[in-house]
Amino acid sequence: MNINNNSTDSNLHRNQPFSLVAILVLSSILVACGGGGASSNLAATPTTPPAAAPDPTPQPDPQPDPEPDPILEDIDLQLQAIILEQGLTGSPETGRNLPSINDPLPQLGKMLFFSKSLGGDMDAACVSCHHPLLGGADELSLAVGVGALNPDLLGPGRVDSDALPDVPRNSPTVFNIGLWDHGLFMDSRVESLNPTALANGADGGISTPDTASNVTDVNAGANLPSAQARFPVTSDAEMKGVVFEPGSAGDAIRTHLAERIGGYGSGGGELATNTWINEFQTALNSTQDATQLINFESIAFAIGEYERSMLFVNNPWFNYIQGDTDALSNQQKDGAVLFYSSVDEGGGGCSNCHSGDLFSDELFNVVAFPQLGPGKGEGATGDGDFGRESISGDRDDRFAFRTPSLLNIEVTAPYGHTGAYDSLDEVLNHYDNANNNVGNFFDDEELCDLAQFQDVPDCVNLYPNGEANSDDALDELQAERRAGTSLFDNTNMNNQEERDVVAFLRALTDPCVLNDACLAPWIADTGSTGPDDNQLNAEFSN
Repeated sequence: MNINNNSTDSNLHRNQPFSLVAILVLSSILVACGGGGASSNLAATPTTPPAAAPDPTPQPDPQPDPEPDPILEDIDLQLQAIILEQGLTGSPETGRNLPSINDPLPQLGKMLFFSKSLGGDMDAACVSCHHPLLGGADELSLAVGVGALNPDLLGPGRVDSDALPDVPRNSPTVFNIGLWDHGLFMDSRVESLNPTALANGADGGISTPDTASNVTDVNAGANLPSAQARFPVTSDAEMKGVVFEPGSAGDAIRTHLAERIGGYGSGGGELATNTWINEFQTALNSTQDATQLINFESIAFAIGEYERSMLFVNNPWFNYIQGDTDALSNQQKDGAVLFYSSVDEGGGGCSNCHSGDLFSDELFNVVAFPQLGPGKGEGATGDGDFGRESISGDRDDRFAFRTPSLLNIEVTAPYGHTGAYDSLDEVLNHYDNANNNVGNFFDDEELCDLAQFQDVPDCVNLYPNGEANSDDALDELQAERRAGTSLFDNTNMNNQEERDVVAFLRALTDPCVLNDACLAPWIADTGSTGPDDNQLNAEFSN
């Protein structure tokens, strides 16, 4: 026992240094592992590990630094000042209530616009003189309405039996007709008596040829375009003809035409095929019959809405105004400066009249373009055209015509109230020196260079009083200049400057009006003959 005890003690003492080291090492390990503590128990309960830290909030992807404002060239700075001074927005449609071509009423109006059934003798339609593919007009110096040898041939080549046009003026474009607030036609014979910006004539009364000047026509309709649509159908030369309703007043003509379309009353049975009631019921969302739905008021309103849907203002100049400094070429920028600069500053002074986003002051000015054609029955010889004076009765308005818009001017040639100039270059030459240019027009027999008259026998003698009538207008222009009332001064621009201005004028073209596919929504389905088998599906000579 003792031996055994001694032996045990002896081993214990021999191993004591090792045991202390082991304990110390183990204690260190336990402490390092989170064990140990005040208790002498080496198997102490481990503590709960701390909760994991939440994932850091994801940071957004870094955003690129904003593009610095473009550094403007001197000419851009000059144009920015002009834009501010002129109050231009580049958005003439803003604030206007214009329909879409896809709306039901413009769709009905399109069918009516293309129907020869609204022509008294059923050989002319509104589109005869205002086709979208012809710049919203007809590309003729003077319009050819009724009596065309081929009623479906539009534009160059459209002639009647004597090859002489009977309509006394050039056809104005219907493009952007919803942007006018004062009046329509070259003499504003359809005129708002309370012209309100952005209203298109919808505020206040409208005077028309059915009333005296400045007298409200209670039947004018909702706005200027619907009022305008009431009058070509009453003109012998434009749409009525001489067989239908001879000598009748305007209201009788319109009533007969409405009853023709509706298939009732005096016009009942005149159309062998007639499904117009279906089209009116769809457009007007109504189940009423033709006698209630189809009258000339609803016809004119639908046509007007179709015309008002023709908004073509997406052009490079407006894009430039809205901040795209690359929208214009350098030449177009030079032309813009010349356009807006006064004659005294070496420019054209064009914005004296062609102002605002419409490029028209909607007022009347004497510019004395050549007078040709049958005239309006005025003057000593009966073939003159006194312009606005024939509407206002004011002698001061003689030879004054409404300032045309220049939007899409590239596609609306020929120019002037008689279409005497077939290029913008000729127009600028006239503004450089009206007297010389008109003199050259007659001396050089330029009438016979116009496409419409090239093949007419004895062309030079067609309008023997044309030069005298034109000289009268030039005299009026000179009288205004002497009185200090004319806004038109000779420009004195050189050839390069005139080319620059023409380049700028082409920057007013919406690309859509140059593209057949883009214009297709405004053209009646050529695979159809319409609700009356009398749709005008246009033919063109080129």
